[in-house]
Amino acid sequence: MRVARACHHRTVSTADIPPAPTAQAKYQVRFDWGVAGAARIAPGADVVVWVDVLGPDLQHTGGHERSGILDLLPTGIPVLGAGFATAAATARWITDLQHRLGRRAMIAILAAGEPEHGAVRFAVEDQLAAGAVIDALATLGTDYCSPEAAASCAAFTGLRGAVAHLLTASASAQQLVAAGVAPALIRAAGALDTEEQALLLRG
Repeated sequence: MRVARACHHRTVSTADIPPAPTAQAKYQVRFDWGVAGAARIAPGADVVVWVDVLGPDLQHTGGHERSGILDLLPTGIPVLGAGFATAAATARWITDLQHRLGRRAMIAILAAGEPEHGAVRFAVEDQLAAGAVIDALATLGTDYCSPEAAASCAAFTGLRGAVAHLLTASASAQQLVAAGVAPALIRAAGALDTEEQALLLRG
């Protein structure tokens, strides 16, 4: 005679569900693109770094556009704005955060890219500047990178000497020049580590 056995049901919480591979959750330094990328890699992070080399400040749309981006990024954690000029300063700020936390800080680095037709277009300047931040973190000892972050870093280190040319020749820069932005402003955005202070967008 078959004896019926009781089924024991266990309530499954979100803590029981492993993160998706796209979250890069096991890595300290993660890299993705745009707001959609933030939804993938920012959960569980201690800081978000938003990399937008030719973004709102250069285009003189500053406060409104920046506020709009912050509204779309995860709340409750600091957000730094970064580019070539603040790469080393950003890495130092994150290192100080680690010291305050007393553990490894989990870092979500996001290349802004260029919004186009409801999607994000690849922007070489943002990938290279994100790589500059990742390289600066590695210099300070933070180098447990996802493959995506490692590839961005390798792009920067391999092309470091050509950054100024790649920036001014990029599609994003050419669009700005056509819109009337002075080429000198674009070249200045490609100068590495000219700022001593990190740009804290939200603390």
